[in-house]
Amino acid sequence: MQPVLTGVERVWKLPPLILHPFSDASGPGKLVESSRANLMMQGLLPSGELSAADLDRRLLDGRFCELRMLCYVGRDLVRWIEQCAELAERDADLRSMGLDFRSFATFLVEDPPLPVRDKLRRWGVADYRHIFSRALGLNAVFANPPSRDDLAPEFIRHYYRFADEMYRCLLGLHKYPAIKPGQFNFDLYASGEYARMLERQWEGGTED
Repeated sequence: MQPVLTGVERVWKLPPLILHPFSDASGPGKLVESSRANLMMQGLLPSGELSAADLDRRLLDGRFCELRMLCYVGRDLVRWIEQCAELAERDADLRSMGLDFRSFATFLVEDPPLPVRDKLRRWGVADYRHIFSRALGLNAVFANPPSRDDLAPEFIRHYYRFADEMYRCLLGLHKYPAIKPGQFNFDLYASGEYARMLERQWEGGTED
């Protein structure tokens, strides 16, 4: 990892963050049904012939689908953060700053580069802070996406609140240095997009 000089300040280029597809074929349908069930339970949509148990089952199906999606997102985020922390540890200047996993996690959630934020919004991910922080919170607890039978219904129903607390707990385990605004830069890719970019480079003869 080499610094990019910009005047008197250095902007360090980090590895690209690559996000993989994480939804199965039934995922979008379950999310829509869950959202509608939630509105019905609040009296904002007519429930028709659906019972309270039917609505709760649909809600839980969607929430569990969301939870698993976040676990898979978290895998990609954790892999990237660990790469950043390892690279920082190998560089004498960055090592002297004491940056660790939590430094890069906070940077990713709170202050990613503007091009990354713009790309996320173009993908329709406006609330990336909650998505990333909850994904990291869940992955601080679950080494692998849990099965439905391993989780209590109440946890599934309110998983996002638990995930928020898990993330806060992760950051609060010990003190860590914050990354200064504009100190680091990185690119964001979907896995398919990144693979196509590499293919174009190889076809163009730019590989090492």
